[in-house]
Amino acid sequence: MKVLLLQPPVRDFYDTDLRLQPIGLASLKASAQLHLPEVEVKVLDFHHGWGRRSVAIPPELRYLKEYYPYSDRSPFCGFHQYYHFGAAFETIEERVAEERPDLVGISSLFSPYYREVLETARAVKRCGDIPIVVGGSHVSAEPLSMLEAPEVDFIIRGEGERPFVEFLRAWRGDRDWEQVANLGWKRGGECQLNPMQENHPLEDLPVPDFGDFDPGDYDYYGKPMAFLVTSRSCPHRCSFCSVHNTFGFEYRRRSVDRVMEEVRRRYDEGYRVLDFEDDNLTFYREEMQELCRRIQVEFPAGDLQLLAMNGISYLSLDEETLRLMRAAGFTHLNLSLVTSDKTVREATKRPHTVRKYLEVVAAAARLGFQIVSYQILGLPQESLDSMIQTLAFAAGLPVLLGASMFYLTPNSPLARQMSRGSTPEEIFKARLTAIAIETPHFSRDDIYTLFLSTRIVDFLKSLEVSAAGVDFRDLLEGATLRTPTERQALGLELLRELFRSGVLYAATPQGRKPLTRFRFEVFARLWERMECIVTQGGGRIYNMTFTSGWALRAV
Repeated sequence: MKVLLLQPPVRDFYDTDLRLQPIGLASLKASAQLHLPEVEVKVLDFHHGWGRRSVAIPPELRYLKEYYPYSDRSPFCGFHQYYHFGAAFETIEERVAEERPDLVGISSLFSPYYREVLETARAVKRCGDIPIVVGGSHVSAEPLSMLEAPEVDFIIRGEGERPFVEFLRAWRGDRDWEQVANLGWKRGGECQLNPMQENHPLEDLPVPDFGDFDPGDYDYYGKPMAFLVTSRSCPHRCSFCSVHNTFGFEYRRRSVDRVMEEVRRRYDEGYRVLDFEDDNLTFYREEMQELCRRIQVEFPAGDLQLLAMNGISYLSLDEETLRLMRAAGFTHLNLSLVTSDKTVREATKRPHTVRKYLEVVAAAARLGFQIVSYQILGLPQESLDSMIQTLAFAAGLPVLLGASMFYLTPNSPLARQMSRGSTPEEIFKARLTAIAIETPHFSRDDIYTLFLSTRIVDFLKSLEVSAAGVDFRDLLEGATLRTPTERQALGLELLRELFRSGVLYAATPQGRKPLTRFRFEVFARLWERMECIVTQGGGRIYNMTFTSGWALRAV
C-alpha cells in the first residue's frame, strides 16, 4: 500500500517563504511507519521550492486593486501582484500519476486557501479514482464544508497521528469506518462525522520523519532550517484564535529528553537553524530553562541558531529565561503584543499586561535580542484611536513593529460571537491581505494607512542614529546620515514629500505615483502621538512636533 501526503500550493499577494516546512505531514508519516511499517508513505511538498507566477486577482478581492495599485520599490511598499505560490496543478497531476498511490492525503492548514486544496484534490482525481483524505486546521474549523466537496472522500478532524493510523487500518479492512475516531466519511452520499477522541500522548509520538526532505530545501538565510514543536494547544483563551479547534483545550508539553532527542536528530541530519513553532513555547518556564541549558551544553557555541517565528507570549518570560535562551542560540524575539489597550485585552480575553511587556522588552534589549512586536490592526472591539495608541507606544521602544491586519478565523470564539466567518466568501477573505473587516469605528482606509505607517516607522527604526538622539527635521534633511544608501535616500525623499504635500507616493518603474487610499490625517494622528522613535539599536529620533515646533500640514 502506497500513501502520498501532499502540501498544496497557495494563492495570495505574499507568502511566508520561511515557514513552509510540512512538519505535520512528516509527523503523520512517522506515526504511520511506526505502527504500520509495511505501508509506504511519502511526503510531497507542492508549495515550497516551485517558485511563483502571477495569476488574476479573484473577483472577491478586486476591490484591493485600489490599495495595492503599483509595483513599489520604496521602503514603505505594500502588496501588489496576486501570485500562485507553488507547483501548477497540472504538475501535481503529472507527479501523482507517476507515483501511482493507493491513497492521497492533503493538508488544509489555512482557511483562505481551501480552494487550492480542492483544486489539488481535483488534480489527483484526474489521475484516476484515487481516494482522498483531507486534514488540518481548516478541516477542524469547517469539517462539513470540506467533506461535502465531491472530490473529497474522507476528512480527519483534530490532531491527526492516531486517527490517521486507525484510518489506514480500516482501509486495509481491519476495522469499520465507524470505529475510526475523528474521521469524516460518506455513506450513500451522506456525510458522517465520527466522535472525537484524544490523540496519542505527546511522549508516545515519534520524531517527525524528514526523510523526504533535503536539509537544503528549507533554509534561513543560507543555513538549513528545521521546524520543531515542543507542545500543543495553548493555556490562553484569546477570542480571535482558533488553535483549540485542532488541539483541544488541554495544553501539553513534551519532556525535555524527548525534545533533545529531536534536536540531536536534526543536527545529525545537517540542520543548523531550529524554529520552534509552538503556540506557547515558554509557558512552562522551568522546562524551557532546562532545555536551553542542555542545548548550550551539548552544542558548540554559535553552531545552532534558534528561532520562534510563530511568536512568544511575553507573559511567561523573565530575565533568567531570556538569558538562557540567548545563551542557547536564540537571536530574535517575536513578541505578541496585540494591543496596549487594557479594555481591548480584556474583551479579547488576553491575560497580559503592559507592565510585563515593558519588563520583557527592557530585559531582551539588554541581552541583545532583535525584537519584533506584533500588533493586530482592526480587531472588531478596538477603535482607531486605540490602535494609534498601541503603535505610538511601541514606536518608543527598541522593537520593530510587526503589524498584522486582522482577519476573522472561521469558528474562532470571536467568529462565533459575531455570527460571521463561515460563508465561502468570508472564509476566502480570512487572510491578512484582504483587509476584510470594517466597523463603525474604523474603515478599510484607516487600517491600510496604519499598515503603511508601521513601515514608515520601521524604516526610521532601521537607521543608525545616536543614542543621544537626533531631531527628525535634521534627519529628514539628510544632516545626520553620513552616507545614506540608495534605499535610505529614497525613503527620506518620499518622507519629505509626505510632510510637504500630505501625499504618500509609490516609487514605480514609471515614476512616482500617489497612493490615494493612504489617509494623511490618520498618519498625522499617529505622528503627533509619538514623542520619539527608538531604533532597534537604541538610538532616538525626536518628533519635530515636540522639539522644534515644526507643524504638520494636514491636507
